[in-house]
Amino acid sequence: MLPQSKIDLSHGVVFQDQPSLTWIADPVTNRLRGRGDNYEAVRQAVEVIVNVERFKWQIYTPNFGTDYDGMLGTEPGYTASELRRRLEDAFLPDNRILGIKDYVYSFQDVSLSVSFTVRTVFGDVPSSMEVPLS
Repeated sequence: MLPQSKIDLSHGVVFQDQPSLTWIADPVTNRLRGRGDNYEAVRQAVEVIVNVERFKWQIYTPNFGTDYDGMLGTEPGYTASELRRRLEDAFLPDNRILGIKDYVYSFQDVSLSVSFTVRTVFGDVPSSMEVPLS
């Protein structure tokens, strides 16, 4: 049965942000330890976005995660700059995340080590990662 009332959109639509309340996983025990909101929730979101490869896992939408495809075997300088662009792109869908700062990288043997700070509406979240180059 379809609703009989009409929806009046002549006054516009108001978008309202939903709370960021989520289940928080304990990284040591790999178990849920309760629910978290605000800084704790966005910190966990940053960690998941950095560690989930985009387009690889069907449980995530196509706009979730970081795209690492095609980075293996590329020139190190290109990889460093492209990785920053891809990280910024990965954080775009989350309106709690404002951007990246303090992006520092170094090459060690056959990998690229990156550390950066993610600016969020709840405060800065430090993060780091390593990408194999060969």
